[in-house]
This record gives sequence, structure tokens and C-alpha cells, in this order.
Amino acid sequence: MAKPKFINLILLIFLTIVLISAGFVVLNESAGVDSQDHSPEINSKYILNGNRNTLKDSIVEYGMELIDTPYVIAGSNTKGFDCSGYVYHVFRNFNIDVPRSTSEYGDFGKEIPVEEVEKGDLLLFLSPTRNAIGHIGIVSTANGANSEFIHASSGGAMKVIITSLSNDGYTRRFVKAVRVL
Repeated sequence: MAKPKFINLILLIFLTIVLISAGFVVLNESAGVDSQDHSPEINSKYILNGNRNTLKDSIVEYGMELIDTPYVIAGSNTKGFDCSGYVYHVFRNFNIDVPRSTSEYGDFGKEIPVEEVEKGDLLLFLSPTRNAIGHIGIVSTANGANSEFIHASSGGAMKVIITSLSNDGYTRRFVKAVRVL
């Protein structure tokens, strides 16, 4: 009677090993943000094999799907976004906790030199009206000070767009780059 249970246990262990090696099971991996575990339960629509580079690509891919979504003050859903609501929504799609307000990004994540930004990193900017962090975007194309980022613009566009960091208005307001993955 004990043999069938033993065989079932061996089969369960074998199946688990196969699934892990095939990349179908994502093990918890520290995201390196503060002491909290920000390991996502990945949205499988965007993840092919569970590696972090694919996660960054997936975040940008999903963010790009939201281009042209209208800018809405305090918006954080597909009917409309403000800048931090957009970032919050994109990362939450992958079960990654990020602040909802730009003011909370001052000490969040790991600050990195702009020359080292990668897809999925965040760029923080001063508000156009006050000397505090007031705008945020997700790096879509990494190229140092010439990187491009996706963001919900409250300027002339009033929608989710892609902008170059080399754009003079953003270069002057740039505060820092942050890695959360």
C-alpha cells in the first residue's frame, strides 16, 4: 500500500523539476527594492521563459499597448492615466508593487546612473511648477541621456506617449533614474 504513495511522490518531484527547468515555474527572486519582496507572479501573456530580461521587455511591450490612452488627472486605469497612475498600472499588471504617487519615489528602488538605464527602468523628473519630483516615465529604449521613455503626458499631447530624454524640457527637469527590477 505504501508503494503507490511513494511512486506518486517521486512523480510529483520529477514533474516539478521538469517544469522548473523548462521555465514554466518562476521561483521567488528578490527584486532588490528595499527589504520587501517585489517578486512578481508574472502575467504569462508576456513571459516566455521567466527571465528578468524578458520581464523588462514585457513591461515595455505592455506599456506600449497603452500609447494614446488619454491623460486623466488621478487616472490609473485604461480609461485614462496620470503619469504615476500609468507606471503604477503597468507594473501592477505584472504584480510588481510600485508607489502610486510620484512623491513616493524619492527613496524607492535603486538609483542608477542614466548611462546604465535599461528597458523597464524609471526616469524621475521635477514638476514643471514646483521643485519636487512630479513626473515619471518607463524607459522604452535605453541609450543613456538619449533614452526614450513612455509616460502619460499632461503637456500638449494629453495622452500616453514616447519621448526622448534628450528633449530639452525633460533634460532640464531630469532628477534621476531608478531600477525596481
